[in-house]
Amino acid sequence: MTVSSHPTTALTPVFVRLKLSLLKNGLRQSGGRKAAYITSAVLALLFAALQLLGLIMLRGHAHADALVVLLVVLMAVGWAVMPLFFPSGDETLDPTRLVMLPLRPRPLVGALLAASLVGIGPLFTLCLILGSAIAVAHGAGAVVVAVLAVPLALLVCVALARAVAAANTRLLTSRKGRDLAVLSGLVVAVGFQFVNFGMQRLGDSGGLSALEPVADVVRWLPPASALGAVASASDGAYVRAAAQLLVSLAALGLLLYAWQRSLVKLMTTPDGSTLAASDASRKQSSGRGLTSLLPEGRTGTVMLRTLRYAWRDPKTKAAWITSLAIGLIVPVFNALQGNGTVYFACFATGMLGMQMYNQFGQDTSAFWMVLLTISSTREAYLELRARALALLVVTLPYTVLVAAVTAGMLGDWARLPEVVGLALALLGAMLATGSVASATLAYSIPQDSRKNVAPGQGGIAFLSIMGGMVVSAVLCAPMIGLAIWLHVSGNHGGLWLLLPLGAVYGGLVAWTGLKVAAPRAADRLPEILSAVSTG
Repeated sequence: MTVSSHPTTALTPVFVRLKLSLLKNGLRQSGGRKAAYITSAVLALLFAALQLLGLIMLRGHAHADALVVLLVVLMAVGWAVMPLFFPSGDETLDPTRLVMLPLRPRPLVGALLAASLVGIGPLFTLCLILGSAIAVAHGAGAVVVAVLAVPLALLVCVALARAVAAANTRLLTSRKGRDLAVLSGLVVAVGFQFVNFGMQRLGDSGGLSALEPVADVVRWLPPASALGAVASASDGAYVRAAAQLLVSLAALGLLLYAWQRSLVKLMTTPDGSTLAASDASRKQSSGRGLTSLLPEGRTGTVMLRTLRYAWRDPKTKAAWITSLAIGLIVPVFNALQGNGTVYFACFATGMLGMQMYNQFGQDTSAFWMVLLTISSTREAYLELRARALALLVVTLPYTVLVAAVTAGMLGDWARLPEVVGLALALLGAMLATGSVASATLAYSIPQDSRKNVAPGQGGIAFLSIMGGMVVSAVLCAPMIGLAIWLHVSGNHGGLWLLLPLGAVYGGLVAWTGLKVAAPRAADRLPEILSAVSTG
């Protein structure tokens, strides 16, 4: 309680020591965590040192300023996004832990800002910003500006992360926040794809000079404007340098003000998430929306349950969104790089078709409620068919969309019917093999970890997915053989027949797979329940 009576300057070392204590106590929890932290720290610092050396070697390059301002902006975006995906990585990101303490928001902001500078992330960022400043600083005036710009840019990055975290604290501690954490891997993967594509385009366009048009705008955005001020001072444009420094300084002030306002709101207003949840539940129980579009009876009920799992369950949602994103990125990026083909659209179908595997495992221990509704082969067939129909609600339009986008980017509209027909045949085959695999090779999906397979069931998961994909490819062989024969024989006018033939063939294969899987599912209900409840 004596903390509140101390001046603001006395509060800062208390929070810095608190941050150091949290780091030290976290490493004491287990040897594995300590080893992982030390390994990640060494790798991060090694990369930071190499990055610093590379930026220093860039000194004197004609377009070095264009590169460094873009690097700083990307770093700032990372600082803004990471708290949303890893809220549990730093306990001090949750200001609600301090609500009961007699602390005022204004001194609390300064203390938390100082504590935020302790860690691997700030040190890594400092190395990048310092190397960027060295790369563009030429002359005594630029060095003076760099002395101001480096800490200013670092403070803007840290304040941005804190402001975003404070504004979204209630979200980050809710189920939706956990959903964001589960999807973090997808965002990182997609981000790397964009960076990789940008680097390839940069190499094809003749080097760093291609960055100049974008850098002319970015160098006025904080915190890149602080590094832009160093480059402007090197060119003797001191008025422009002062204006760019003021932009970053103003941004820092606005971020600290927004952070303080968020802290005031968190400390003085109750959490209304339960009220919002009850209002949402009342709206969903009105019977409108998706429910009215689904068929009556068991089929509609199972379809609605499956689609709700895809929307609400973090693991299922992550799998769906990953499939949707990667399924679109692969054909689109290959088309942009000039080595694509319309047939890559079948990759999108395959990604979503994999969602049919381990259908009962997605229910986890709640499968016992489904088990009570299945007492015959007919009911097992209806259960599996409804789950397949729920998958088709998304997969069919998505397949057509990806194929059309890819064909449009490549200007190869003539192959569109053929590709869609092959994709529909593949989809039917994966629905068939997925149904059989769900009935015979079910496995558990842990809900309290980032693992997608329970310990000891990795072999079952591998056999289910990889075996199903191999069998699906074999089942698609007749349609693939027909397509090859039409091309080789020169009968290109008959390729459009693959569209209706693929739809009919895929439907027959899927129906056959459901018929084969239904009796196996009905006979193995206790074994399936035991398998999906493990872990």
